[in-house]
Amino acid sequence: MPKDLDHLLTPAQKRAKTMEAKKKSMLEQMGVEDRKPTKVKRKRKPMTPEQKIAAAERLALARAKRNVGKEPNAHPRVLAFDPDHPLSYVNSKAILKEWREKLKSIRHQKDSKDSKQRQEYQIAEAYVKNLGIWIRDGVWCDHKYGAARQNTMEYVCIAPAKDKDGNIKRDVGTYYPDIRAVWTKEMACEVS
Repeated sequence: MPKDLDHLLTPAQKRAKTMEAKKKSMLEQMGVEDRKPTKVKRKRKPMTPEQKIAAAERLALARAKRNVGKEPNAHPRVLAFDPDHPLSYVNSKAILKEWREKLKSIRHQKDSKDSKQRQEYQIAEAYVKNLGIWIRDGVWCDHKYGAARQNTMEYVCIAPAKDKDGNIKRDVGTYYPDIRAVWTKEMACEVS
């Protein structure tokens, strides 16, 4: 660095520069050359065409063995779905990869002054986290699912509550196993 720019250095950088200069002058006085050790790269003996073919075959075998019998690191509930199901392991991994790329591309919106941009970033971040939880733990935490979050999850009543007359309390849009259907407004009007 030129001396006329020394005033731009921090105190730590100035100390380091002074120490380096002192070290260099001491080595010169002692007659020792300041050489950095060079790494010696060993040259390989060239392979014959037969050896290259044999090595390629061994490598192909090793690659094939590497993933055989290796189960994906996912919850059994996720692995139980058919591959064409929207929440299957294969589809979930593909959607997760797609949304991670989207999240990287909109990272600049995280601290945007526009609330819609911030909201878009937060939705993408939450969806990526929820997909990760789904694959790892088998618990879906989001209300939406799909590649573009186009599908909506439905509620399922596992333990129905009852009113004082003993009738089951029902919410519109919830699946009830006793009637094997989603409770709709029309059904609610018929009962009333």
